[in-house]
Amino acid sequence: MKNLGTKTIETKRLILRKFTLSDADDMYKNWASDDKVTKFLTWPTHTDIEVSRRVIDTWIKDYSNDKNYQWCIELKNTGEAIGSIGVVDCKENIEAVEIGYCIGSKYWNQGFTSEAFKALIQFFFQEVGVNRIESRHDPLNPNSGKVMLKCGLKYEGTRIKADRNNTGICDVAMYGIINPRV
Repeated sequence: MKNLGTKTIETKRLILRKFTLSDADDMYKNWASDDKVTKFLTWPTHTDIEVSRRVIDTWIKDYSNDKNYQWCIELKNTGEAIGSIGVVDCKENIEAVEIGYCIGSKYWNQGFTSEAFKALIQFFFQEVGVNRIESRHDPLNPNSGKVMLKCGLKYEGTRIKADRNNTGICDVAMYGIINPRV
């Protein structure tokens, strides 16, 4: 596994890039203040734009570490930040990363999250050289699992009352994909 940090990645419709402080307005407006987006997440809905600024500031400071992977999902045609995707857990001893993501509700069901996730799968398998990519979701949020399946991850099982999100203690559905080159 060769850690490379958050590199800019382009897809057909998106630019995945490092966050800048100028993204705070879009972050707050498009996803972080939306209870529909944060309902099944592990961090609370942002109550004001200052919370978004502080989060982004922390991410910016962490970009100096090549083991940090946190991307802004930007629409190519507008330059608008519409979500985030990144590594929420890294298990270097087994060369695995867990990917987490969120996107503004007005951008749901348009394939943006799948497009971003597929690009990261390619990046982590081909450039970083991970053995395994995994992701998980609350079964009460099945659309998140649909993204994982669309990206080639396989459902591996559900752990009962094994996680906590903004709804409380919850079940967690686990998905994974193994690098075909390993």
